[in-house]
Amino acid sequence: MPVDDYGCTFWWKDKKGKDSSTQWSPFTEDTKYFNPPKKDFMFNYRVENLHKLLAILKNEGVSIVDKVEEYVYGKFGWILDNDGNKIELLKPINSAFL
Repeated sequence: MPVDDYGCTFWWKDKKGKDSSTQWSPFTEDTKYFNPPKKDFMFNYRVENLHKLLAILKNEGVSIVDKVEEYVYGKFGWILDNDGNKIELLKPINSAFL
């Protein structure tokens, strides 16, 4: 697999022919990025409206982790599922990634 600093990107087309991608990103063994809890992995989902979704999830009693972080390529937020697994939510800036 061709990897760069972020791992490997797999490009594909959705049902409408729109470019989309799936990212595989390995981290160092001692990373704290997946905390809490202490896990070896984390799922990342693309969302349309991060702030609105986080507000809905919070209202539903879902645990929100930290604050939203914004970068030139997108906005990130994190939640914990019912089993305590950390899930990353991404609102990409470039619509080709959504």
